[in-house]
Amino acid sequence: MNIIVVITAVLVILNLISFGLMAYDKRCAKAGKWRVPEKALFLATACFGGLGGVLGMVLCRHKTKHWYFKVFFPVLLIVQAVLLAWAYMQWGRA
Repeated sequence: MNIIVVITAVLVILNLISFGLMAYDKRCAKAGKWRVPEKALFLATACFGGLGGVLGMVLCRHKTKHWYFKVFFPVLLIVQAVLLAWAYMQWGRA
């Protein structure tokens, strides 16, 4: 199996987890139930779930009033995109 296909599948899963945590936390917030810790939301987003975290924040309108989410989630996404582009260019040379 091609390494690019495997990496893409892993990234899709990580981003779905990140998005899912944001959506679940939003549902819990509305229902007054136990919440997902902010550390867990950041960890999921930092582990190459940047797109899922940003989409979860925007589409679910969740954590948008917290400056550190509004700043760091997009920054994490940009850093991850740059790292992935760099890695892809390195593998393309081999």
